[in-house]
Amino acid sequence: MKHFISLHDVDNVQELVQEGIRQKANRFADQALGKNKTIGLLFFNQSLRTRLSTQKAAENLGMNVLMMNVGQDSWQLEMEDGVIMNGDKAEHVKEAAAVIGSYCDIIAVRAFAGLKDRDADYKEIVMEKFRQYAGVPIVNLESATRHPCQSLADLITIEEFKKTARPKVVLTWLPHFKPLPQAVANSFAEWVNKTDYEFVITHPEGYDLAPEMVGNAKVIYDQNEALKGADFVYGKNWSSYTHYGQVLSQDPSWMITKEKMDLTNNGLFMHCLPVRRNLKVTDYVLDNQSVVIPQAANREWSAQAVLKTILAGM
Repeated sequence: MKHFISLHDVDNVQELVQEGIRQKANRFADQALGKNKTIGLLFFNQSLRTRLSTQKAAENLGMNVLMMNVGQDSWQLEMEDGVIMNGDKAEHVKEAAAVIGSYCDIIAVRAFAGLKDRDADYKEIVMEKFRQYAGVPIVNLESATRHPCQSLADLITIEEFKKTARPKVVLTWLPHFKPLPQAVANSFAEWVNKTDYEFVITHPEGYDLAPEMVGNAKVIYDQNEALKGADFVYGKNWSSYTHYGQVLSQDPSWMITKEKMDLTNNGLFMHCLPVRRNLKVTDYVLDNQSVVIPQAANREWSAQAVLKTILAGM
């Protein structure tokens, strides 16, 4: 595996999930792989779990870690080619990525969607520019359309907690008061479609994800119907794909409650975090029927599995 920007960079999803589980069982087994190697973590947006888990995973593998908040610790970067740079962006990504690549053996990048231009966001300009100009492997720490490190941690979590060989997994839209990206939902759908789980997506009308992300999932617009018999309920808000970046509904009845979880097969609630309590999901569900903390803890092992696989191929 040269890069880890999307699922398309992964040869075998199940093998990578198992690698995460192996890394969890013996976190320091592969320290020699990262000795005298450096990873650069570049954040265009805020982070908590992603920043800490990736740094810890890299250190577990013996790597040196450099970290930068782009635009705060550095110059603003211009991503477009052929422009006259007479605005607020003092450095072009061509030079910046190449220079960072000369300091680092791997570069990991976090850059959210703008939610204004769907075509631009779905071109993944930031990730692709770094892939093009850095000269070293690129790891996606959440981009405009995907969050593959989160999705890998999600599958590790399901594998650890599942009680049946083929669990029913439901991805449900949750209410929110502002537009949020589709990255987590997109990525989760992509990755679950590579498993043999029974997979259902439920959301109000107008919130369909991109068809290529939905894949073979069954889409149900009635949340209660979708939740029946679920083993895992993955909650997430996302803004409209067809009416890009817009909030079409704030319907509070889509919040996950104990009554909603009672429809499931003693199901477990999942969320990538951060989550707004009693807006998206009730306190009771988070405190009694969720696996959000072990799910977040598994971010360390998903990052470590990815980095180990890239280092092993160098």
